[in-house]
Amino acid sequence: MKVELVTTLKRQATKILADLHESKEPVLITEHGQPSAYLVDVADFEFMQSRMQILEGIAKGEAAIQENRVHTHAEAKQAMSKWLK
Repeated sequence: MKVELVTTLKRQATKILADLHESKEPVLITEHGQPSAYLVDVADFEFMQSRMQILEGIAKGEAAIQENRVHTHAEAKQAMSKWLK
């Protein structure tokens, strides 16, 4: 992963963005020697967001199973019958 100082980002934003779009590699921006932010390609960020939504849905389903908030196929089919016509 590429690491850049925030001052370098200020001075060379166009070059850093061009490198980012070419390599698709995230850039870690540091301030005062500490990590401050990640600069990522838009397509990669959107992909990560959609993957996160899928994982959150799976986690909710697993929690429902643990809490016994489940329905049989027949119960679900009956509850959904008004939409399944």
